[in-house]
Amino acid sequence: MAILRSEEIREMDREELQKKLDELKAEYARYVSKSAAAGIHENPGKMREIRRTIARVLTIMNEK
Repeated sequence: MAILRSEEIREMDREELQKKLDELKAEYARYVSKSAAAGIHENPGKMREIRRTIARVLTIMNEK
């Protein structure tokens, strides 16, 4: 999944934002469970970006 920037997120309506948030949370959960099972982070930079994108989406949703 591509990382979203603030401008792209602001163009979405609330339904799209909620759908994207659900997708991001599911993807993050997969990364966390995979790293917990393996004991090693496959791509810690990707996990960080997903976490930041989730925060970005939540912030913009609260602004609206």
